[in-house]
Amino acid sequence: MVSAPAGLVRRQITLAPGSPLRGLAGPGGELWFVIAGTGRLDVGTLRDAAVGAGTGCRIPPGAEYRLRAEEDILLDAVALPAPPPATATTRAGTGGTAGTAIGEEPRLSELAGCEVERTGDRRFRVLLGPGRGCEAATQFVGEIPFGRAPAHKHTYDEVVHVMGGNGIVHLDGLERPISAGSCIYIPPHTPHCLENTGTEILRVLGVFHPGGSPAAKTAASDR
Repeated sequence: MVSAPAGLVRRQITLAPGSPLRGLAGPGGELWFVIAGTGRLDVGTLRDAAVGAGTGCRIPPGAEYRLRAEEDILLDAVALPAPPPATATTRAGTGGTAGTAIGEEPRLSELAGCEVERTGDRRFRVLLGPGRGCEAATQFVGEIPFGRAPAHKHTYDEVVHVMGGNGIVHLDGLERPISAGSCIYIPPHTPHCLENTGTEILRVLGVFHPGGSPAAKTAASDR
């Protein structure tokens, strides 16, 4: 499990066939991505919904969920921080948690059906984000070819899970090797870039908060 100071908490979950995952989402809700396997999900208005490799899931704040594995599942789950008190809404008289949003519905998004967007020679697809089923944060899958881009920075907190390939993360002057299974936390306003040093595409799953476009960035020198 990886926690970011701003409140992002990432878990990697494995489920054997027939095994259930039950829980209650916190006041910020969660973003899930099925890396491998298939199963059935019950959450909110979604009942017995099929999920499989490439499915992104928005679990609303305070929602009770149950995921049943049909075959071995590898799941990336990121819990989002609670919304600021000034914008939070209390579920008065409904048994909900103070600070959760009212009326948010669960959402599923399939990677294969998401539009391919480009920034330079890199491709990405947004599964969930503002205007796409999750106003609080963004979930995307990116593809990085051989080489590296100039160092840059963002205004948001980000957690990255490497799903395939090999490379190096350059983070605030430090370098670390990365490969499938690596997890990276990128603080806001921190110069960084991912470099592909292997022979295949470097595939990454990213979640950042607050939400926006993965293409939004500034040069690392713009401090």
